[in-house]
Amino acid sequence: EVQLVESGGGSVHVGGSLRLSCAASGFNLAAADMAWFRHIPGNECELVASISEDGNIDYDESVEGRFTISQDSAKKMMYLQMTALKPDDTAVYYCAADLGNSQILTDSNFACFAQRYEYNYWGQGTQVTVSS
Repeated sequence: EVQLVESGGGSVHVGGSLRLSCAASGFNLAAADMAWFRHIPGNECELVASISEDGNIDYDESVEGRFTISQDSAKKMMYLQMTALKPDDTAVYYCAADLGNSQILTDSNFACFAQRYEYNYWGQGTQVTVSS
C-alpha cells in the first residue's frame, strides 16, 4: 500500500530552521514525481517545491533561496530543509507523490483536493508555526 508520512514540523521563531521529512512506502521514489505543498486555512493549497522523477527541481518564488527539496530514493525518504523562516511560512505542510497511475484522492474535504490530479497520493500533513 502506498503511504506517505510527514514529520519534523514544529514551532520556531522568525529566522529559524526546520527539516521536514516524508517517509514513503509502497512505491519507488525514483519513478515518481514528488512535492511539498502547504496550506493555510482559508487559502488555496500552495505548491512549495517539487522534484520530478527526472530530477528536475522547482520552487515557489516565496521560498526560493530559503528552502531545499531533496530525496533519497534508496531510503525512500524526501526532505524539505527550511531556513530563514518567516511568519508567512506558517502552514500545514503536505508530502505528495504522483505515481502516474489512475488512483485519485476522493476526500473532498482534504486541503489540497484541487491538486488531486497532479499529485494523487498525500500524507497527513505536519504543522509548521513561525512566530515573531
